[in-house]
Amino acid sequence: MAFNFSATAGAGAANPTGAFGGFGTTTTTAAPAFSFSAPTNTGTSGLFGATQNKGFGFGTSFGTGTGTGLGSGLGTGLGFGGFGTQQQQQQQQQQQQTTLGSGLFNQPAQTPAQSNQLINTASALSAPTLLGDERDAILAKWNQLQAFWGTGKGYFNNNIAPVEFTQENPFCRFKAVGYSLMPNNKDEDGLVVLVFNRKEADIRSQQQQLVESLHKILGGNQTLTVNVEGVKTMPDDQTEVIIYVVERSPNGTSRRVPATTLYAHFEQANIKSSLQQLGVSLSMARTELSPAQVKQLLQNPPAGVDPIIWEQAKVDNPDPDKLIPVPMVGFKELLRRLKVQDQMTKQHQTRLDIISEDISELQKNQTTTMAKIAQYKRKLMALSHRTLQVLIKQEIQRKSGYAIQADEEQLRVQLDTIQCELNAPTQFKGRLNELMSQIRMQNHFGAVRAEERYYIDADLLREIKQHLKQQQEGLSHLISIIKDDLEDIKLIEHGLNESIPIRGGVFS
Repeated sequence: MAFNFSATAGAGAANPTGAFGGFGTTTTTAAPAFSFSAPTNTGTSGLFGATQNKGFGFGTSFGTGTGTGLGSGLGTGLGFGGFGTQQQQQQQQQQQQTTLGSGLFNQPAQTPAQSNQLINTASALSAPTLLGDERDAILAKWNQLQAFWGTGKGYFNNNIAPVEFTQENPFCRFKAVGYSLMPNNKDEDGLVVLVFNRKEADIRSQQQQLVESLHKILGGNQTLTVNVEGVKTMPDDQTEVIIYVVERSPNGTSRRVPATTLYAHFEQANIKSSLQQLGVSLSMARTELSPAQVKQLLQNPPAGVDPIIWEQAKVDNPDPDKLIPVPMVGFKELLRRLKVQDQMTKQHQTRLDIISEDISELQKNQTTTMAKIAQYKRKLMALSHRTLQVLIKQEIQRKSGYAIQADEEQLRVQLDTIQCELNAPTQFKGRLNELMSQIRMQNHFGAVRAEERYYIDADLLREIKQHLKQQQEGLSHLISIIKDDLEDIKLIEHGLNESIPIRGGVFS
């Protein structure tokens, strides 16, 4: 059968090999063609209408099994206790055959092979006729134990092959029901999952070669492009790769190949062998389930799961809109789910570590930004002062030669008042002196602790210099006054010394 994505195959020379005939090109074959532009409903692409259910990606089978009602049937019609004489065993066999003939197992139509399988299983568990004495009752109990465990062979007749007990049989006790997230992707999205038996690092390092290999598997048509949607690590050194194929038409438009169509192509024998050579162990179409499909899954318990347990699982579903119950058979499946959970926990922890690093980086950036904002504020204040000084000088030059106006006189009085308040000992001046003393003390201790550094704002430093300059000018003026007073005192003393002898001579 030829495979075509966009052009319809016409009648002509047959393709005896049945190989992949290319995408977008006209392929002639005697068999009906398959096109991605007009996908048909085939046996492998259907999820529930075909005998093979390969498109469902929960990892377990959901089809109706061969022994769904076997547990309830044997529990009520056959029983496990009271194995006595051979006559009782024959009566039980007759009752079993009668009950099976009347539809004990709730199967509307049983094939001969299924019926024989059910009969053989019931015979091995309830009434084996291998030895013909009381040892058959012991053998029946042993077969029941094997069925509970889910392994071994059940011998019941010398002329019939033994029954193989697997964990999928309805009597296996190592079963539970879990929940899986239902996919929400449309069929038009074209997402197909490929599980590789390789590590994620190897897949990412050879991603381009992988895309080229998949393109060759699809026929190497230039109108098709293979794209990787995502790569995710799975337990046991496996990697999940999600791909989709884009098909470009001659008129310039493009569309994604539907997921069911692409999956049906991957399930072909020759294509599947090529994928296995690349390391693909599993492929599935990631498409959402229709309400009818979900209803059918929930109504029909999986093979080997008791209907009562299945009904309880549906009631206990925490989110029926997003989760669907799935059977967990055996410790192997439980271990697989545990590994998947550990893997997801590691991914979540990795994501939390990345978020924590981002938060730390943002905090550092915030600290740096706050420091820059403070620095820009100081620069803005310095520029404002410089601008004010320029305006003052400009205003002085503009008003030079004019008399002082009334508002200017009022402003001068206010400025003098402010200056007096600033120079008051109990106000800012006293605080400034206190700060100066603290600075001296810090400078003194700085000799011992040389590693400490202090920074004084430029405006504050300028004000301190101005205040010190005023203090120095005041001291200089005071010193000059004292000097003048000393000179006057010296003159007075000199005059007194000269006038004393004269006065003494006169009075003498």
